[in-house]
Amino acid sequence: MADLDDLYREIILDHYKNPRNSGTIESPPALVEEGFNPLCGDEVKVYVVVGDGRIADIRISGQGCSISRSSASLMSQAVKGKPLSEVLEVLARFRRMMGVGEEEQGEPEVADVHNLGELAALQGVVKFPVRIKCATLPWNTLSAAIARASD
Repeated sequence: MADLDDLYREIILDHYKNPRNSGTIESPPALVEEGFNPLCGDEVKVYVVVGDGRIADIRISGQGCSISRSSASLMSQAVKGKPLSEVLEVLARFRRMMGVGEEEQGEPEVADVHNLGELAALQGVVKFPVRIKCATLPWNTLSAAIARASD
């Protein structure tokens, strides 16, 4: 188990030091949603271009702790180019893994966690309840952007 914990730590540190899909989107016009965690000061801006029922492009900017920034980077990789229906499924699985939201129903099924790929690296965050909000901030912000896109 220690080897798996080490791997997960490496993934989180890599995404923190080398965030994927970092920056802004100027054109085509993107939906921009901002999220803020007043408990720790994490801030995230999610830029999303939705086209043909999928996330055509996504960029992340902001500042925050390693968990928040890593989660944003991992999220952007997990959803970029995916149909919105698939993005909503990944969002629901991630929330179950974190034990939050409507999807909270005890422990996530092992298959559910394995289906998350590198996102499973954030599973250890649930051991530290105060950090769950850090990990879910980018996801909640993306969810709000998707809701606006559906309007």
